[in-house]
Order: sequence, then structure tokens, then C-alpha cells
Amino acid sequence: MDMLDFLDLSHNQLSGKIPTSLAEIHTLGFLDLSNNNLSGKIPTGTQLQSFNASAYADNDGLCGDPLPKCPGDSLRPSTNNPRENMNENDDNNLSLMQEVAISIGFGFIFGFWGVVGSFLLKKSWRTAFFNLLDAAGDWVYVRIAVFVSKCKRG
Repeated sequence: MDMLDFLDLSHNQLSGKIPTSLAEIHTLGFLDLSNNNLSGKIPTGTQLQSFNASAYADNDGLCGDPLPKCPGDSLRPSTNNPRENMNENDDNNLSLMQEVAISIGFGFIFGFWGVVGSFLLKKSWRTAFFNLLDAAGDWVYVRIAVFVSKCKRG
């Protein structure tokens, strides 16, 4: 059964849980277990969760992805309404973006005003900083002037 690609077991009055050995068929491209009496949780972490919910339709005791969550799965969102789940994810992304914006705002406030505030309060720091900028500007000017004069000779 390792090479099985198509499996239709619909309308067969099957009951019980889905065998985990079914999840070991990695070549399975189509699965239909609808209209049976299957129950329990669809094996997690398998390709069985990648099939549409219609593959498991009319199995009242069946739960887990891609069907509604099982009673013990309070941490996982329900997948019976993908549009509703997208809205929940959008809300999460929006709050993440708000958190990033707030973090950037606080970073700017503390970073910018930490530097500017120290220059406003300490004249010696302000003088030393602008002397450093002056010296750096002079150094760049001299380097450019030497480079240009070498190019003219060359």
C-alpha cells in the first residue's frame, strides 16, 4: 500500500478511529472517508490533515484538523470557518504591528532625547561633540584635497 494514490472508502459504514497506518501512506493524493461512522481525532502531524474537510464529511464523531477542534484542543483555533480564522490572524498581526510601532516610538524618544537632552544640559559634552564633528570634517576635507591633487598630477 506504499504506492497507493487514490482511496475512496465513503459510504461503507466504517466505524471507530482512523488507523494511524493510513497516515503512513505518503503517496496518497486523494482520500474520501465521508458518510461513515468514524470517530475520534484525525491523526495530527500527518498528511491526513491536509485533505479538505469534505473528505471527512458526515462522520459525526470525527474531529481535529481540518474539521472543528476536538473538545480537548482548546489551544488550537477551529478550522471550520477559514474566513473567521483569517480575521483572528489579522487581529494578531495588527496587534504585532502596534507593538512594533510602540517600540519604535519609545526607542526614538529615549534615544533621541537621551542624546539631545544631554547636549542641552551639559555644555562641556555639547562643546566636545561639536569639536569632534569639526575635526572629522577637517579630516575629510584634507583627504579629499590630497586625493584630488594626486589625480591632477597623475
